[in-house]
Amino acid sequence: MGVLTLLGRDIKWRFHNAFTIVITILQPMLWLVLYSAVAGQAMQGIGIQNYTAFILPGLIVLVSFGTCSSSGMMNYLMKTDGSFYRILIAPVQRSSIVLGQVLEAVCCTFLEVALLCIVSLFFSVKIVSGFLGLLLIILLVFLTAFFMAGLTYAISLCLPNEVLYETVMNAIVLPIFFLSTALFPEDKLSGGLKIAVNLNPFTHVINVLRNLILQGNIVANNVILVILLLAVMCLISFSWALYRLKKETSR
Repeated sequence: MGVLTLLGRDIKWRFHNAFTIVITILQPMLWLVLYSAVAGQAMQGIGIQNYTAFILPGLIVLVSFGTCSSSGMMNYLMKTDGSFYRILIAPVQRSSIVLGQVLEAVCCTFLEVALLCIVSLFFSVKIVSGFLGLLLIILLVFLTAFFMAGLTYAISLCLPNEVLYETVMNAIVLPIFFLSTALFPEDKLSGGLKIAVNLNPFTHVINVLRNLILQGNIVANNVILVILLLAVMCLISFSWALYRLKKETSR
């Protein structure tokens, strides 16, 4: 049993539980359609002409968070029906188990990001950086989703039930989202709040995505630094998830 087999199994589980896709895409879609319409007029006064395009990068990151959080919830449902433990006793490498579930979350993230971007077309949003910009956006989305999927997988193996898991995930995701430049331009912030926002790694991910979508200028140094940062974060989260799964096996 290899990674592709496990990936196919997890994708099948996802579409048998399609409500997880609907739930995780609903909130970002409401932000895109309703919040951008309400706040867009106010933001025109500070020079933001298309607020929907401005918040789209932050919502792409939010979609990644939500989808990968639901992927962690998958572990609890699989423990309930026993399939989680059947995989553990199967002759398969532990790294393949983790990679299969992480890649499933990445695939689901791309599906939901695609839906979000299709809807954004009706609000005159376009990627002005062209084909190269699109490739960079795909890479950034992949790395963001990979990191979050590994993190949520590890957290789900640390906590005893889904209620506690949801509480912890909300405590992680909401501060990361709001303490970033997802909704507001960085130059309007000051003091300790600006420091906190700049310490958030996803602020820099969102800024690069925004430059690719809105401005079209590809600043190589910024893009490379963000990719390296995400790559290191992916390695850490995957290693932690693998460690937690091996510890689960040794019980």
